[in-house]
Amino acid sequence: MSKIEQYQKTRLRSSYVYVVLSIALVLFVLGLLGVLVLQSKSIAKHFKEQVTMNLFLKDSTDHKTIQEFKKSLTQKQYIKSVFFITKDSAAKLLQKDLGEDFITFLGSNPLKNNLELHLNSDYVNKDSIAMIRKDLALNKTIYEINYSDILIDKLDTNIKRITFWVLIFSGVLTFIAFLLINSTIRLSIYSKRFTIKTMQMVGATKNFIRKPFIYTGIKLGVIGALISIISLYALAFYFEKQLPDFQVTKQYDILGIVFGGLLIIGIFISGISTYFATRRFLNLKTEELYY
Repeated sequence: MSKIEQYQKTRLRSSYVYVVLSIALVLFVLGLLGVLVLQSKSIAKHFKEQVTMNLFLKDSTDHKTIQEFKKSLTQKQYIKSVFFITKDSAAKLLQKDLGEDFITFLGSNPLKNNLELHLNSDYVNKDSIAMIRKDLALNKTIYEINYSDILIDKLDTNIKRITFWVLIFSGVLTFIAFLLINSTIRLSIYSKRFTIKTMQMVGATKNFIRKPFIYTGIKLGVIGALISIISLYALAFYFEKQLPDFQVTKQYDILGIVFGGLLIIGIFISGISTYFATRRFLNLKTEELYY
């Protein structure tokens, strides 16, 4: 093998590596955004269920009555979980936060026994909270119901706003992904324009010339998609270690949609881009190949 042939093969391999990495990078970002879009409902649900409603109980309420009330709350459809926090436990937490013994200073514990409620995400909105408050207020053991109206309003508004912009950004990124992959493949085929024209001059048909290029383009698209899929799964696995509440790798339906979509996009864009790029050079005149 001559040095020129060796150089051409090395350059060809480098071109393929560049195409694969470019496809993988673009599809990785697109896949990451796809997971966020499909997971947006789960993410919104997680944050909504972190919102708490505190039921401060009257001091006259005995332990048995509190436990019965707690049990009745767990049976309500709008309640996700209930935690009972005694006034003594609350006092210790507050002392730790303040860094001083306020009970000694005041002479008594002013705090109340508290039932901390976490609501199901479907009920974390202004209208549902008002209904829940009205329902709970019927219980005579409750001294005060406390929750943040402002937090709930902002959470609901921001989730809708973020979801909208993520969808817009997804559409823009999909378009950019097509342009980047298309440009990368066209540059790769541009380096073989003289080979294409030589084959055409010796009598090869356009379909005969185009087929191996399309096959190679699709193969590169598949490899790039597989690299992006493996990278996304590794990132999801790492993400789960940091935030156990988000079990992305266990949601096979979402992963199937995203990974299948990336594979289809990789094949489709690579195949289409290769087809149009080869057609362009097949239709060029010999003197136009130098421009």
